[in-house]
Amino acid sequence: MKLTLDALNVIDAIDRHGSFAAAAEKLFRVPSAISYTMQKLEQDLDTPIFDRAGHRAVLTPAGQTLLKEGRRLLSAAHELEGQIKRIATGWEAELRIAIDTIIPVPRLLPLVQDFFEQQQTSQQSGRGTQLQLTHEVLGGNWDALNSNRADLVIGASGEGLTGGGYSSLPLDNFNIVFAVAPQHPLAQAEEPISSHEILKYRAVAVADSSQKLPRRSIGLLDGQQVLTVPNMQCKLEAQMLGLGVGYLPHYWVKEAVANGKLMIKSVQGINHSIRTYAVWSSDNQGKALQWFVQQLKDKSTQEQLFQGR
Repeated sequence: MKLTLDALNVIDAIDRHGSFAAAAEKLFRVPSAISYTMQKLEQDLDTPIFDRAGHRAVLTPAGQTLLKEGRRLLSAAHELEGQIKRIATGWEAELRIAIDTIIPVPRLLPLVQDFFEQQQTSQQSGRGTQLQLTHEVLGGNWDALNSNRADLVIGASGEGLTGGGYSSLPLDNFNIVFAVAPQHPLAQAEEPISSHEILKYRAVAVADSSQKLPRRSIGLLDGQQVLTVPNMQCKLEAQMLGLGVGYLPHYWVKEAVANGKLMIKSVQGINHSIRTYAVWSSDNQGKALQWFVQQLKDKSTQEQLFQGR
């Protein structure tokens, strides 16, 4: 067979990281090795994969199709590899944890530290499980699980996946507040502020990270102008600058409110408390996954993640 998983992995890395050089760095190879792999694949398939006419290589239509279908093969191969290793040892070679952007990643790191320490002292074969932490937003949490980008999701909210096959653990609620900068016109608005009044002003929203499932939003009004940002920290900073208004978890704004950089305003008709969940595939009985699930059942762990809610 002329097409190899290694070649597909190289194409995927080039597309994700934007260049041959960046892909080489990510894959711990020299750029010439990446170029050779692509040239060899193009020769074997007798088809150009990249258009090199411009300043940077761009996937041809054939290359785009190869990447799309190749990612399915890579995902299937990754899952097969994981299944074999779980059967052999019960411990995953890698555990991929998606965390909703409402939870600052540093709050999960003490749990990660406990996991690594447990592996170091364990006499079982679980030592060596690698962890991959990623951020997802709203529907992206469910999408990450459904499309096999994640083994465990922490902080998922809203309606779950249809069809079953997933286990969930209720976590703490988090409270959201409507926050505006002191210099913003809504800072002087009479409370509770109506939706009609809010609609006059730009909102700041974090982009839903879902790739296949329907995307969601919280607190956006139909027809409202929106500034879309990549994460919760950017949203917080944009609202402190008065670039827009919107809802934020209470623990995200406490310091800004105390420093006079944001004001909390009451509004009409909004549920201020949102339930979150940890979710994973019911078929996944990996020991690393189960270790994290057990830790998440502990109330003190949940308070650590949602402290100051």
